[in-house]
Amino acid sequence: MIVDAHFHVWDLSVRDQDWIDEHSPLRRNFTIKDLTPEARAAGVDRAVLVQTITVPEETPEFLALAAEHELIAGVVGWTDLIRPDVADELAGLRELPGGEHLKGIRHQVQGEPDPQWLLRADVRRGLAAVADAGLVYDLVVLPHQLPACVKAAADHPGLTFVLDHLGKPPIASGALEPWETAVRSLAALANTVCKLSGMVTEADLASWSVEDLRPYADVVLDAFGPQRLMFGSDWPVCTPTAPYGEVVSVARELTAGLDAAERAEVFAGTATRVYAL
Repeated sequence: MIVDAHFHVWDLSVRDQDWIDEHSPLRRNFTIKDLTPEARAAGVDRAVLVQTITVPEETPEFLALAAEHELIAGVVGWTDLIRPDVADELAGLRELPGGEHLKGIRHQVQGEPDPQWLLRADVRRGLAAVADAGLVYDLVVLPHQLPACVKAAADHPGLTFVLDHLGKPPIASGALEPWETAVRSLAALANTVCKLSGMVTEADLASWSVEDLRPYADVVLDAFGPQRLMFGSDWPVCTPTAPYGEVVSVARELTAGLDAAERAEVFAGTATRVYAL
């Protein structure tokens, strides 16, 4: 069994995805019906649908989609963490059709100009509400924002923080520092988990190889261990660089040195446990 802990869908006729470049091959609709045959062909049984933009309408739509499609085992949605009634908002999402599929919350922290955004008092209140709701918090951040992630995770030991895409290390440049030191500091906290995802999009898009990715995969494998690492495809963001099946194959190659039980954790166990799938 394989669980894909990270994928997206969008319909540009419903709303724009303003982060997509006008000439990008991503500027078209990507639906669950597009993904399902590719996922099944790659041996993926269940998947976690993750928010893309910060609008309140998206999460209810994703929950309804999860209620209709067997492949979607969980949703990481968005809500405004700084609203004073965030606890009520989270409870309300749980009452919607498909609300039982809500497993986590994510905000586009990578787009926040303040590298200390996660440490603001209003955001900290929101993170506490996420913990109280029994949800996890996905971190989509850039390397320079990792120190704030470490502090936030230390300050909220009852909340599980899931680092998306290894914290977006500079794979194309081949540099490891200061990313490695920061990600190891995060991994030293027991309430943190990492997704083995998003690597191909951080590599040299024209000439990347598995060996370009390996040093970064090895760092998180060592720092978090298989029991706190989960595979994610980052479909369809990965598709201009690698099709779905290739992303799965690359993850298999990067984890080939693990034993069968450890690989089972990376490809299913960790995600199932952390997201309570």
